[in-house]
Amino acid sequence: MGRLPQTRYPNLATDPRCYLGLCLVLIALLVQTHWVSLPSPHSQPGPAVLRLQQHQAEQLGKQLQKCQVLQQPPVVAQVPPPATRTNPRWIPTGQNQTIILRNATLFDGEYTIDHPVDITFRHGVITNVAPTQRIATEQGEVFQLNGRFVTPGLVDMHSHHLDVHDDLNEIHPDSGPLTPFVRALDSLKTYDKTTTMFASGGVTSSLILPGSANVMGGEAVMVKNRLNSGKYGEQVVEDLLLERGIPHAQRRRYMKMACGENPKGLYGHTRMGNAYVFRKQMSEAQKLLKSQDSWCLEAAAAQETGDTDAIAQLLSNGGLPENFSLESSVSMLRGQVGVNIHCYEPEDMEAMIRHSEEFGFRIQAFHHALEAWRVPEMLKASGQNITVATFSHFAHYKHEAYDASLYAGKILSEHGVPVAYKSDASDEFLNAKYLLAQAAEGHSFGLPENEALQSVTSVPATSLGMHDRIGYARAGFDADLVIWDSHPLSNGATPLQVYIDGQPTLNDTLTTVASGHPMSPSTRPDISRDQKADTCSQLWQKHGKFLINGIKKSFIPAPDTDLPVDELEMVLESGRIICMGAAGHCAEAAIDTVSIQLENGHLYPGLTAVTAGGLGLVDIATDPSTGDGGSAIPPDNVASEALVYAKYGLRIQGKDLVRAQLGGITKVVTVPLAPNEHSVFLRGVSTAFHASGQGTILDGRILKDDVALHVVLGQEGNSPITASVSSAIGLLRRILIENQGSNNTYGQVVNGSLPLVAHVKSHHDMLQLVQVKRDIPSVNMVLFGAAEASLVAEQLAKANISLIYTAVQPNPQTWEGKDVPVGPPLTASPIEALVSAGVKFGIAQSALGDSNIHNLVIDAGFARKVAGLSELDAVNLVSKNIEEILNLDVEKRDFVLYEGNPLEWGARVVFTVDGANEKVVECWPDED
Repeated sequence: MGRLPQTRYPNLATDPRCYLGLCLVLIALLVQTHWVSLPSPHSQPGPAVLRLQQHQAEQLGKQLQKCQVLQQPPVVAQVPPPATRTNPRWIPTGQNQTIILRNATLFDGEYTIDHPVDITFRHGVITNVAPTQRIATEQGEVFQLNGRFVTPGLVDMHSHHLDVHDDLNEIHPDSGPLTPFVRALDSLKTYDKTTTMFASGGVTSSLILPGSANVMGGEAVMVKNRLNSGKYGEQVVEDLLLERGIPHAQRRRYMKMACGENPKGLYGHTRMGNAYVFRKQMSEAQKLLKSQDSWCLEAAAAQETGDTDAIAQLLSNGGLPENFSLESSVSMLRGQVGVNIHCYEPEDMEAMIRHSEEFGFRIQAFHHALEAWRVPEMLKASGQNITVATFSHFAHYKHEAYDASLYAGKILSEHGVPVAYKSDASDEFLNAKYLLAQAAEGHSFGLPENEALQSVTSVPATSLGMHDRIGYARAGFDADLVIWDSHPLSNGATPLQVYIDGQPTLNDTLTTVASGHPMSPSTRPDISRDQKADTCSQLWQKHGKFLINGIKKSFIPAPDTDLPVDELEMVLESGRIICMGAAGHCAEAAIDTVSIQLENGHLYPGLTAVTAGGLGLVDIATDPSTGDGGSAIPPDNVASEALVYAKYGLRIQGKDLVRAQLGGITKVVTVPLAPNEHSVFLRGVSTAFHASGQGTILDGRILKDDVALHVVLGQEGNSPITASVSSAIGLLRRILIENQGSNNTYGQVVNGSLPLVAHVKSHHDMLQLVQVKRDIPSVNMVLFGAAEASLVAEQLAKANISLIYTAVQPNPQTWEGKDVPVGPPLTASPIEALVSAGVKFGIAQSALGDSNIHNLVIDAGFARKVAGLSELDAVNLVSKNIEEILNLDVEKRDFVLYEGNPLEWGARVVFTVDGANEKVVECWPDED
């Protein structure tokens, strides 16, 4: 057999045929593997995959709905609203019958219509405003107003009522100065009775804001000031809301922010630090906004293409980027949240404008903004149409508020900056019921009449983006209307009826007695610098002689004449009245005189102010370093020799004192300062000084060294040694009994030569003091404050206890004063009860500082109107009565000549004469 041939294997490395064959095999294997791994073109995913894809598509759809909400344009007012619109707050139990207010004088939110009109409203909406003589008779309830003034419901764009238990500032170490995520909505108390009181003053809508402790304080909310206004009349927060009935996503939102001293003082940051934490917050919000917008674009594209892998990827990390604590900040950047900033000084406003431009949000309003009048063009240059929501007079209480101006409204308006007055309702002296009085004061200092009325109606409504519903009395607007008993800018103007959503909120007090066309009040007369300099230089001459004509009324005694005296002329020589009588009576005495012609002259005694706010002792109420120091008697020492005497701390200066001078105040009784850090029972001994003049405490400015001993009862007097009212009454009794016959201050109080002034609110505590007076009748007891005195007026009169009464415009904000009658139109004025019972009283003010002191005589005019007093009785409330109650011996009275009636808005001091020294001490006084 032959050998079989041996097989030759190819060299895989060198034989090209092998290389090609191997490649073909590998390719075939790869193709086979790939074909096996891919689904067949004709196969379907399993049920689980389908369910997952459907779930992801649904989730994406929901997330895209969120995108729509996030990116929806800001709510914009539809102006003018259609006359056929419906009021979303209307319910079947609301206004159903058509109401016609016939023959009204109407300020419609922009101007006062120059002819009588009829106003028709139904279902909470104004349906027609037309000239009275042209409107067809409609079926409905008709009220004949006979020319009475009607305005839109007032809009208060800064209030803190409805908090009751001080749910105002969210202060917690976990959140720090940035709390944009909290809401005032979640703190509202639907039983706050001040809501009804504020509405009775014509305030129908309010913006309720968180406090100003934080840089970002949280979201505010608009309310209508009508409690239990829902279908079932229950205490439901939703029923308070102005936007009740509107879907939540379509409601307007507002952010409260603060700059300056408030957040700086609480958290220890400088202004630089506060700016940093805010900018950091907004930077984070800006990043989130961009992430959201990018995600929404990608999600919309994925939904459009049906790309399941892309959808799954978009949802893999939670879907739409969200951060609950940043939501409101992002919404600010989207223009969906209006920004309202507590800010006082120009540099702080400028910084906030700078931040707004950096991050792209719009500022609706600067609140308080007491120095905005210095920089109106800067505010305008921002291009944001920023409203200044300010006070007419409240100022000087801290450094930021020290450079305020009574002319701020006028100045801002002249530069085209929108001006709104607001209440900041949070304390007894910040009373939203009298919001309109701030507009009246602004008008008296030069703000034109229409702009003054706009400042509490259409301007705040427009600033808040609500000018398609409130702030105007025109067809299509909510039927929020106020009928006034007099011109709304007159002193003591009081609503006769207030309609909210077309429903009356007051008992029917309308009458058919014609009142005529309400007269516009005056503004303060202006005088040029040259004219003032010329007149005053002559008045200040020691031997100047003047004939004053045009004195319409005098309350200065004249021989054989009962006060007041009308239509007079007067000759003043060297600070003395040498002749006063009817026109022509002083012809002989008027030889060689300089003539002063007045239009509406009024001659008054110099006014006397009693203040516990530190006038003459401290320039800035919250800063003891600007005055006496702020510490009264130590809380553990009641020895007579430890008493504090105000006379030892006098520094007769300050901006509040300037306001006293321009208000015709010539004498001031000031009480020792209370400590800022604790309550105190013994305030010390007050002193009296001359408000005007060039002298010092060394040469005649002190009128009376020791006026009265002051003690405090109630919660403000609960010191470490008087932890309760009972312990305070017990201590007072012990002091008086143990010092009978003593030759010290307490002994003077016991024998009645030095009045005992008890600062008190509650009528229960007043009855305790009546008992003290009965047991020690020699004590000359006087009550200061005395909010609830009208409830025990007869007992006080019988005990011969006098009052220095500060509740002329009652605003119960504490439990101690909760029972005070709040005055017209809800109740009679408490002053009526005091007068009826025969209580001797004068009036004073109680506030943080004394920046309202120039309006003391306006308070007297208000008391005159609401209590039906005579002019003389009203003048005595701030002069003669105070002097007699506190034993201020006045041999030669100071007197003040005004142009205008000082009991009404618009009067101005022409000159003030120091009666004792017979010289002119003020001439056309004004702010510096």
